[in-house]
Amino acid sequence: MTTEQRSINQAEALAEALRILAEGPETGTFTVYGEPPSPRLRWFIEGLRNELERRGHEFHPRPIPDIRLVLSVFPHDKPHRYRRKAQATFVVGITELPERPQDILAACYPYLLYALANLVLILIPGETGPEAHFVTLERGHYGIPYREGEDEQFFAAIYERLHPLAASHLVINNVFRTDLEPELWNGDEITQQISRAGKRLEAMNLLPAPFPVHELLSEEDLRHVKRLYGLGGLSYGNLSARKDRHRFWMSASGVNKAQLEVIGRDILMVSGFDPSIPAIILSVPPNVEPRRVSVDAIEHWMIYQQHPEIGAIVHVHAWMDGIRSTEINYPCGTLELALAVSNLLAQEPDPTRAVIGLKNHGVTITGRSMDEILDRIDGKLIPQVPMT
Repeated sequence: MTTEQRSINQAEALAEALRILAEGPETGTFTVYGEPPSPRLRWFIEGLRNELERRGHEFHPRPIPDIRLVLSVFPHDKPHRYRRKAQATFVVGITELPERPQDILAACYPYLLYALANLVLILIPGETGPEAHFVTLERGHYGIPYREGEDEQFFAAIYERLHPLAASHLVINNVFRTDLEPELWNGDEITQQISRAGKRLEAMNLLPAPFPVHELLSEEDLRHVKRLYGLGGLSYGNLSARKDRHRFWMSASGVNKAQLEVIGRDILMVSGFDPSIPAIILSVPPNVEPRRVSVDAIEHWMIYQQHPEIGAIVHVHAWMDGIRSTEINYPCGTLELALAVSNLLAQEPDPTRAVIGLKNHGVTITGRSMDEILDRIDGKLIPQVPMT
């Protein structure tokens, strides 16, 4: 493919992505999977179902093949799994804890994997009544408190948080093409910068240990989770750097970011986005079994398309005071998060030297080059992401 053809194709892909987003979030179908095991969970499921129907969502007593939203409810000591039939199905695991744990995120995060869910909503005892705690795959966590007699406000607040996430457009499929130029099979100066940057991020203590997912799931369930989330594993943070106008190098999913070495396995060439699938297109060498690219590839693609002056991007689970931030914690790998970050960059005095907060998640940092980003942020990031 010539540079001119690639330019036309990616300009069309960007226009189609923006058209999809301009349509706004759909309502769609939903179901309840499982029987609420307690009076409080019955009250919660009934209230959430009523709110969804009031907002125009269509309830199905049993899941249909392309159901859009599944409320999967289960006892805290016997979590069950809803195995979706379509990738677009968004599963919310819902349960109740009898006591308030000291570390809510640590206690609740495993339920995300036990339930094979995109998000878990867990009722926890609070000072004024139950609190509904959201926990996301990216380790985001926040709670919504209930006050006696304020059922309407409570379920409306939960809906306002849940619906944008459940209606977002995931782009986690990968298409591998063995069309990478032979002179790039061993990388170039840009991939060397990415490799050095991964080591520096580890030295800065900005790469948290991967979650030990293999300790919680069987091999079969682990394979299902990887297909479901579009992951090579549960590790955190990613790096990318522009190769040319429409292509960029990016770290793979689930790899040790401090050991980025092999092209096609640890670092991949993102050559485009195909909205008709939808999927990220990757150019790889013919002699390597490729890994999936980071789930955030669509966000980086959007930024590079809309901000051609940006040369590199780093995403870590850390924070910085006084930065612009997304208002909704969209899931990683969605068109919605990609556009939200790109739009915030457009508001920055200098988009090429910006730090954008991802609500309850981390930061996306741009620069002219990878080395310039690392020099600029050294010692300035806060390891703890504020949860609101």
